[in-house]
Amino acid sequence: MRIVDPALERYAAVHCRPESALLRRLVRETRVKTELPQMQVGHLEGAFLRLLVRLTRARRILEIGTFTGYSALAMAEGLPAGGRLITCDINTVTTAIAQRFWAQSPHGKKITLKLGPALKTLATLRGPLDLVFIDADKENYMPYWEACVPKVRRGGLLIADNVLWSGRVLRPRDASDKAIVAFNKHVQADRRVEAAMVTVRDGITLAWKR
Repeated sequence: MRIVDPALERYAAVHCRPESALLRRLVRETRVKTELPQMQVGHLEGAFLRLLVRLTRARRILEIGTFTGYSALAMAEGLPAGGRLITCDINTVTTAIAQRFWAQSPHGKKITLKLGPALKTLATLRGPLDLVFIDADKENYMPYWEACVPKVRRGGLLIADNVLWSGRVLRPRDASDKAIVAFNKHVQADRRVEAAMVTVRDGITLAWKR
């Protein structure tokens, strides 16, 4: 199920800041060399994430779920020269693609990859974080959230991707569907944040830390 009409989504993407040649090449390689290229954050969402980094004046970002590195690079482009982004993943094949493309960008030096289970990495990280982007295995969204919220500074931003889960939140069936539904209810009720869900691509929740 497409949340937004594809023609309207293309129109919106065209009216964002133009996608760089490097990111376009990364999209093409992801389509050719990965089994699930639809997991990649595309131009529209990447532009949105980059702008959120700038608006929050983030200097320290945590990303959970690297894939081939598009979202990390898009956000790193929004960071100031001294900013840092830590991204977590367990897949050595897709993150090798990410690292190769980061190396071709002047912003790639801002990115640090942590290979291994994200919850273990999170246990070693100290706050405060300015921005967190969660885009990984859906069954662990709740544990990721609970590990991240205390580490985000007051006034910081948490972002969760795929919160509409291709519309399956309306009729949840499998474990991933039900995990996203439970996560969405949890965030809505979490008094530590003020949250809003927006229908960008597959749904994004933005949560401001009180």
